Amino acid sequence: MSPLGEVLVGLVIVVGLVGVVVQVLPGALLVLGAVVVWGVMTGGAAGWTVAVVALLVTAAAEVSKYFLAGRHLKRAGVPPSTLIWGGVLGIVGFFVIPVVGLPVGFLLGTFLAELVRLRDGATAWRATVAALQATGLTILVELAGALLSTAVWVVGLLVT
Repeated sequence: MSPLGEVLVGLVIVVGLVGVVVQVLPGALLVLGAVVVWGVMTGGAAGWTVAVVALLVTAAAEVSKYFLAGRHLKRAGVPPSTLIWGGVLGIVGFFVIPVVGLPVGFLLGTFLAELVRLRDGATAWRATVAALQATGLTILVELAGALLSTAVWVVGLLVT
C-alpha cells in the first residue's frame, strides 16, 4: 500500500478510536474496516495475518462486552427491559437535546423504568448507576479490542 494510503488508514483508525469513546460512531467497526482494507491492499502473509487477527480480536471484544455487561446487570438485578427503555429515551433525547441528549435520555429512561418497576427512588438510582457502570464496561472492552487491533496493524506496518 502507498504511504498516502497508510496515512488514510491511520486517520480512519484514529476516528474509530474516538468513536469508541464518544459512542456516536461505530468505532470498533471503523478500526476493523481500516485494518482489513490495509491487510487486503498490502496482501501477502503479513497483510492477511493482520486482517485476520484484527477480525478475531474485534469479534472477541464485541462478544465479551455483552457477556460482561449482562453479568454485571444480572448481579445488580437490572432487567433487560430497563435498558430497552433507557435506549428508547436515549434515542429521543438525541434528537431533543443536541449533543448531550443521548446520555441524558438514557439516564432518565433507565431511572424512570426502574422507578416504575421498583417504586423506590433510592433503589431505582442504584439500578441506574449499575446500568451506567455496565455501559462504561462495554466501552472499555470495545476500546481494548480496538486498541489491540490498532497494535496489530502497527506491527504489520513495521513488518512490511
